[in-house]
Amino acid sequence: MLFFTLSNMHLHLLFDLLAYLVGAGLSFFFFRSPTKQTLSYYLSVIFGFVAGAVVFGSINTYLSLGTWGVSKSVIGALFGGIVAVESYKYLHKIEGSTGAYFVPSLAAGIMIGRVGCFYGGLDDFTYGIETQSFLGYDFGDGVMRHPVQLYESVLMGVFLIVSIMIYRKNRPFFERNIFYLFIFYYALWRFFLEFLKPYADIVQGIDLFQILAVGMILYSLYYLRRVR
Repeated sequence: MLFFTLSNMHLHLLFDLLAYLVGAGLSFFFFRSPTKQTLSYYLSVIFGFVAGAVVFGSINTYLSLGTWGVSKSVIGALFGGIVAVESYKYLHKIEGSTGAYFVPSLAAGIMIGRVGCFYGGLDDFTYGIETQSFLGYDFGDGVMRHPVQLYESVLMGVFLIVSIMIYRKNRPFFERNIFYLFIFYYALWRFFLEFLKPYADIVQGIDLFQILAVGMILYSLYYLRRVR
């Protein structure tokens, strides 16, 4: 419990900054855009990410806690980014994947950022439900909960390693498929991890983020089939 005797939010901020720095470094190293994108493309990406993160994160917080407040969500950011970029591509008649070289940065950023969420503790509202499993963790109130933030961090670490291996072995496959594979992998695991979180159900035991995850799974499968 040593980390929680320090400042939870300061540790959270530290890992957020580290995630941004590592993500930026990987972007600089990996980025090879298959098409020449304009400033408006990148502005669309940023707008979609930020809008999706805040809108869906805040809605989920309201549904779960009954109070309005500005929150952010990783899956909301990815969903918003997809909507914004696909809309941009449709309007500008751009074909194929344009997100491949963002994938290592996204995977690394989520991997590191989720450690920050873990150290954010109860205030961050990203912890799991109560458990008697040996994996349970006491966030400071005497209740053992699933550290779902660390589960997600490990899963992203695995995908980061795999994506780098694919990049080194088969660059064309990486450029065509890796973004859709990343979305499928993240959304599928996120769907199941949501069952370990105390978020409000929307319908039939499914929460808001699981609905987004289903949409992202269908999106990725559709484009993976088109690529084939």
